Amino acid sequence: MDSLDTLSGQVIGAAIDIHRALGPGLLESVYEELLCLELRLRGLEFKRQVPVALNYKGLQIERAFRLDLLVEGALPVELKCTDRLSAV
Repeated sequence: MDSLDTLSGQVIGAAIDIHRALGPGLLESVYEELLCLELRLRGLEFKRQVPVALNYKGLQIERAFRLDLLVEGALPVELKCTDRLSAV
C-alpha cells in the first residue's frame, strides 16, 4: 500500500480532474460516483458508505456515522459540495 501522503495525493488529483472537466454545481452523489470511477481507473481499491462505530460512555454505537469512501483500507474520504466556504 502507498503511504497516506501518496494515496491522498492520488485522491486529490482524481477530484481535481473531475472538477476541471465538469466544474462546480453538481450534486454530491454525482461527484461521489465520478470519484469512484476515477479511483477505479487509477487502480485504487475503495469501499463506499462505510459504517463507523463510536463508543460513548461505554455504549457501542455500531453505525454512528458513515464514511463516503474508504480508500485502500486506510484513507477516509468525506465529500462535500458547497457554493462557498464558510468561516468555520
